[in-house]
Amino acid sequence: MGRDLTALFDPRSVAVVGASDDPAKYGHAVASQALRADGRRPVHLVNRRGGTVLGRRAAPSLAAIGEPVELVVISVPGSGFEAAVEDALACGAKAIVGITAGFAEAGPAGAARQRAVVARVREAGAVLVGPNCLGIADNTTELYLASDGFTPGGTALLSQSGNLALELQLRGAPHGLGFSRFVSLGNQADVTLVDLVEDCARHEATTAIAVYAEDFGDGRAFAGAAAAAGKPVVLLTAGRGSASARSARSHTGALTTSADVVAAACRDAGVELVRTPREMTVVLAAVSSRPGPRTTGRRTAVFTDGGGHGAIAADAAEDAGLQVPELAAATQDRLRTVLWRQSAVGNPVDLAGMGEQQPLSYADTTRELLAAEEVDAVLMTGYFGGYAASGGGLGGGQAGGSVLAEGETRAAEKIVAHLAESPKPLVVQSMYPQSPSCLVLAEAGIPVFSATEDAARALSAMTRRVTGCAPEPPALPALPPAAVPLRDPGYHAVRGLLGAAGVPFPAARQVTDEAGVRDAARELEGPYVLKALHLLHKSDAGGVALRLADRDALLAAYRDMRARLGAGSYSVEAMADLSDGIELIVGVNRDPRFGPVAMVGLGGILTETLRDVAFALAPVPARRAEELLRGLRSAALLEGVRGRPAVDVAAAAAAIERITTVAAAHPEIAELEVNPLLVRPDGALALDARAVLG
Repeated sequence: MGRDLTALFDPRSVAVVGASDDPAKYGHAVASQALRADGRRPVHLVNRRGGTVLGRRAAPSLAAIGEPVELVVISVPGSGFEAAVEDALACGAKAIVGITAGFAEAGPAGAARQRAVVARVREAGAVLVGPNCLGIADNTTELYLASDGFTPGGTALLSQSGNLALELQLRGAPHGLGFSRFVSLGNQADVTLVDLVEDCARHEATTAIAVYAEDFGDGRAFAGAAAAAGKPVVLLTAGRGSASARSARSHTGALTTSADVVAAACRDAGVELVRTPREMTVVLAAVSSRPGPRTTGRRTAVFTDGGGHGAIAADAAEDAGLQVPELAAATQDRLRTVLWRQSAVGNPVDLAGMGEQQPLSYADTTRELLAAEEVDAVLMTGYFGGYAASGGGLGGGQAGGSVLAEGETRAAEKIVAHLAESPKPLVVQSMYPQSPSCLVLAEAGIPVFSATEDAARALSAMTRRVTGCAPEPPALPALPPAAVPLRDPGYHAVRGLLGAAGVPFPAARQVTDEAGVRDAARELEGPYVLKALHLLHKSDAGGVALRLADRDALLAAYRDMRARLGAGSYSVEAMADLSDGIELIVGVNRDPRFGPVAMVGLGGILTETLRDVAFALAPVPARRAEELLRGLRSAALLEGVRGRPAVDVAAAAAAIERITTVAAAHPEIAELEVNPLLVRPDGALALDARAVLG
């Protein structure tokens, strides 16, 4: 059930320690807001000097209040924070909001103080938000303990930035967005982002959860909580473009960035990842418009009353990950019965000026597109709203304009009625989003935007409540139990570890001298491969020889490598049949926040050059692995091109599941990589492997 945060969001009484008449102090802002709901619960103001604050008597201490207080906000200088916490616990506080800064964010000494405070709070059975936070608010319980008020609504905002919360409020107002709760995360010393997501998921008045986080704490737990929330979760985070800690030992470490990790976690958890406050507002407007399950289809019908808007909207839709296929012949025939001859009915659908003559044609077109089986979503774009906004039209007089305006408003009402009978999403882009007819749409829960790219992004969010192609809600793969740690990261030890898990390899023997080479040649059937195992990047240094036909060729290659590369460990292996094969890479990098993250893509020596890779949290089930492979830019190669046969993608996916499961079961392995994984028409074979211990 998660932690009980009732005392935090719906306390029986509140005290503000550090309340002040000085507008420059945060205690003044919080106390002013707290008093807005003085009739809901007792609100006590505490100032060490006593006297009056904001026109009412202030207690010199919590003890002087003379009665228990369930929630205490502490906004005092850092030197007095611990004493204030002790006073709060002594008077029965079950929840504390720490505004005071100067703890973990200030260095090791501050971190030690913070740990001690948290231990004391937990020992008392209380919870702590912060320290170093900007307060909380809950509009559903009339709890106002932040510096600013928030318009009531259905979005819970969990943020590490107070100014960002204010910007979202300003941007959301035109879309009717409001907030059920606001929590400033602060240092997350006790109450974490995960705790808050879980609690907001249970909060009936919250329909969507918006998160701005710079530090996820336990990122994998956040992804798990978001996946289980049953409500849209929208994430804005900073630092996505910076590279995570890399190792020079593998391609996986060189290619994986923090942006890849966050994007993979969000995709697997069904979280909407956004890049800017504007995009967050757009997505929140979309997912809040018609709460509940969204369609999993991306097939989008675009329609307009102007060819330019339709073409631009079609491009924007595809850029947002939607599909704009040609409509079925039957749908085109039905559209021709409601439109005139010059209208285009393929997709985009262009009314070609009919909207100005017959505004109801917008509604008729909407009805037919929503009814089409091959259409999952509809994007209306262009001039709609202009007639009602201007009272006229292109060349229309005042009387004619009035008729068009009335017709457009009736069309908006009919569009609302048609959508009420359909589960499919509809988003509108208009040059006049605040026009009376567009307001009819917006008030009925249809998102209306002025920018084409915003409308396309919103529609994308409304079609992505389920990840991939699966009809079931998103669910993160569970981490397997920890296995016996790998002590030897050598090539043959890693091969043995993966081989025991069912990953197939060619037969191989480790050798250190010519006698070993001769023995290997007798035991294995040629042709042979020779690898220098003591080199970091074998291929780059000339430490790999392929297609050695017989023992003599193998010995000659060994002598040459030993002369060039020195004594060391070598591997003699049976040469795999490379004909009709595709080389893949499978790697797992252990992220400090999100745990094991898998990478799959086109492999071999061109991995870092082509960078055709995809990411997911590990372990990766075979079904998900196949989705990743088929989503690569080079996926057509897997199906066979220019007369080459299709390869066994299912076998590759099964190998990916085994490799990523091994990596996930070994937390001591920082990176595990198989490159290449050869996939042929008749199966998959791992040709090389390496591991890096943490």
